Amino acid sequence: MKTLLTLAVALLLSGCAMHKIMPSFWDDNQSAKIIDLRLSVERLDCDQPHLAQAQQIKDNLDWFVLYSQSKGQSQGDVLALVAPMQATVDDFYKRSQGTQGSKVYCELKKKILREQAQRAAGSVLGRW
Repeated sequence: MKTLLTLAVALLLSGCAMHKIMPSFWDDNQSAKIIDLRLSVERLDCDQPHLAQAQQIKDNLDWFVLYSQSKGQSQGDVLALVAPMQATVDDFYKRSQGTQGSKVYCELKKKILREQAQRAAGSVLGRW
């Protein structure tokens, strides 16, 4: 009886631990929004004022994050995936609110965001 109880507790605890490392599954809304996010990064024109464009990117990312958080704990992998992008977007947005950064600054941010968005989209769309 003691062995059976120990086994049940071990399975229960391992199930809880697995929940944190299990990947999330396909979601149509996340898949569509991650492409919206990539598109807003691709359309970033560093010759134009940055603030409105940075706001568009930030809005798409904020929607994605809030939606994922609303789905619950099973979305930890997706949230961890976009966390570096959040830092990049927040920095670009804050910089654009004050004195606009240079064209070179914008182009560097765009290059980083393009890589981050491409990685995130590949992972989100690659789920089953």
